[in-house]
Amino acid sequence: MIDNFAKENLHGRLRRDREALLWKLDGLSEYDARRPLTATGTNLLGLVKHVATVEARYFGEVFHRPSPEPLPRWQDADGSDQWAAEDETCDRIVGFYRRTWEHSDATIDELPLDAPGHVPWWREPYTDTNLFAVLVHVLGETVRHTGHADILREGLDGRTGLRPEHEQRIDEEARAAYRAKIERAARAAAPIKA
Repeated sequence: MIDNFAKENLHGRLRRDREALLWKLDGLSEYDARRPLTATGTNLLGLVKHVATVEARYFGEVFHRPSPEPLPRWQDADGSDQWAAEDETCDRIVGFYRRTWEHSDATIDELPLDAPGHVPWWREPYTDTNLFAVLVHVLGETVRHTGHADILREGLDGRTGLRPEHEQRIDEEARAAYRAKIERAARAAAPIKA
């Protein structure tokens, strides 16, 4: 009984956060979706591509259910899953992510939580694992990168939130006042020395 509850709850949260991650691309140009927004090159479309690749590997290779999507060998990982090449459109990467969901969802639906899996890129003694641990791991990765995407999107145009139905109209004046309040508290706690 608890296994079914846990599986449904974790899977439901994964589905929710997948949609939230994709929503961060909503209304962006190809350029804004893919341009580097941090010193290390982190970008919104790259986050989607990375999370899609992570999910394809964990719910595919780990359970001997290879992804139908072409993936480079994990041993050859070179960081190219974290940004979009010129020929990789937003639609193409979003499509890859959505097809990955279908494959991942089938793995999650068909296997019990204690189904054994093997993660060769984890260090011993953790390489042998199960669906529960992988589901928690992938959910954590998705949540982490959706948080990154939320901050990046806020920096682009001020949009924030988990889902479109919770988005509020941006009140620049209220935001500026709130930020100023936080700045005053920070300065009061740690005065800047001349």
